[in-house]
Amino acid sequence: MTQPKALAIINEVRKAIVGKDTVVCKALMAVIAGGHILLEDNPGVGKTTMALAFSRAMSMSFSRVQFTPETMPSDVVGYSMYNKETGRLEYRPGAALCNLFLADEINRTSAKTQSALLEAMEEGQVTVDGISRPLPVPYTVIATQNPLGTAGTQPLPESQLDRFMLRLSIGYPSVEQEVKILKQTEGRRPLDSIVPVAALQEVEGMRREAAAVHVAEDLYRYVAELCTATREDPSLRLGASPRAGSALIRACRASAWMGGRDYIVPADINLLFYDVLSHRVVLEPQAKMNGLDAHSVLEGVMAQVSAPRLLK
Repeated sequence: MTQPKALAIINEVRKAIVGKDTVVCKALMAVIAGGHILLEDNPGVGKTTMALAFSRAMSMSFSRVQFTPETMPSDVVGYSMYNKETGRLEYRPGAALCNLFLADEINRTSAKTQSALLEAMEEGQVTVDGISRPLPVPYTVIATQNPLGTAGTQPLPESQLDRFMLRLSIGYPSVEQEVKILKQTEGRRPLDSIVPVAALQEVEGMRREAAAVHVAEDLYRYVAELCTATREDPSLRLGASPRAGSALIRACRASAWMGGRDYIVPADINLLFYDVLSHRVVLEPQAKMNGLDAHSVLEGVMAQVSAPRLLK
C-alpha cells in the first residue's frame, strides 16, 4: 500500500505529467532518498514541467538556470561583491541556493560550470572565496540534458554523473496520452492546478523514515556482488563505484517506504538497478561496435548474479 503522503504528491504531479506514472514514482523515490536526478530526453517532453510540479507539490523553494556556453560558475554558486559603504566583500547567493534546483540542459555549458555543482550535490554546501555556506534542507538537484549529438552539447564528466542517484527518461507520450495533453493545455497551464500537499518538515520526515528502512545482510551482499560484477565485465571500461551501490541501497529504501514496507526486498533492487547504474558505467569501444549499450550489459550482469531468497 502506497504511503498516503507519497500518493498525494504523485497525484499532484500527475496533473501536469500525463501517463508517466513510473517515472514520477521513481523521481519521488530519489527525492525521498536524498538523491539527485538526471533527466535525459528529447526537448519538449516535460522535463522542466516535472521539476516544477514536484517543487510546488512539496512546498520547495525553486530556482532554475538555463545552461548555455556563457553560463558561469558564479551564476550557480554565487559570488562576492565589494560594498563601498562597509568596505567589505558581501556574498550574493547563486541560483543553487534553494530546495529544488533545476539545471536545465546542463550538457550545453562548459565543464567548469558543470563542476560548480559537484560540492553542492555531494556535501550540501557551496564554497565561495574560501567560505562554505550550507544549502537549504531538503536539497535536490534535477538536471536535464538532451541526448548527446544534439547541437551544442558535451558529455558530463564521469565524476559528476556519479553524483546523480537516478537517470530517468520521460519519453514521448502515446497517441491517447498526447490527446489528453493537448486538451489539458487549452487556455490554462496544468502547473497552475498543482497545490502543496507536503510541507518541508514533512519531506524531511519522509526522508528520515525511509532512511530507517531495514536492509538484510544478504541484500547488502547482493548489491555488492552486482557492483563487483560490473567492474569485472569485459564489456565495461568503467564499472559501478561504491557510491553507486550506496545510492542503490538508499533508493531501494525509499522504494520500500513508499510501498508501505519497513524492509527492502530483491524486487526493489530489480526496479531501480538500471536507473541507478546505467549512467555510471562506461562501455569499451569494442562493445559499442558490437551493438551493446549500458542497459544490455547490465542485463547480463543481473542475470549472472543470483538474488537471495529472503524468508520473513
